[in-house]
Amino acid sequence: MKYDQGNANELKKKFWNALADSPFLFLQRDADPETAVPMTAQLDKDADRAIWFFTEKTSDFAKLGPVTATFEGKDHDVFARFKGTLAIESDQGRFEQFWNNFVKAWFDGGKDDPEILFLRMDLSDAEIWSGDLSLMTTAKMALGKNIREDVADKKVETTL
Repeated sequence: MKYDQGNANELKKKFWNALADSPFLFLQRDADPETAVPMTAQLDKDADRAIWFFTEKTSDFAKLGPVTATFEGKDHDVFARFKGTLAIESDQGRFEQFWNNFVKAWFDGGKDDPEILFLRMDLSDAEIWSGDLSLMTTAKMALGKNIREDVADKKVETTL
């Protein structure tokens, strides 16, 4: 079943709200799946084409380039896999916008720590799944019944 555009937009909005509520995801360089690690996304509510990360200059992400992120909402009601490209963010205003005590805890030298690498992930393609299952679908699952048709419209492929 094809997701209609209205539902797709609603699912994208649900994704952004879930990511804002729990901004933790797995990020990996496409060239090396072994680099997958949990990261905290820094979000700007007015910027839905990019997310930002603080890391160290010695991290695998310093190599920049194509990356894939996977995300699960804290209530398990939305799941996503999305692609993008890492670039160094040089906008000092963005740096200041996202700097906080949780970031500071990772860098002994504070804002001036020479090891800080501030990155921007320019977003592209995404797959977003709704984890909302109806009571009937949940009951079917518990009974071992086929639910493929029930969940066929729970995924959207989109551009973020």
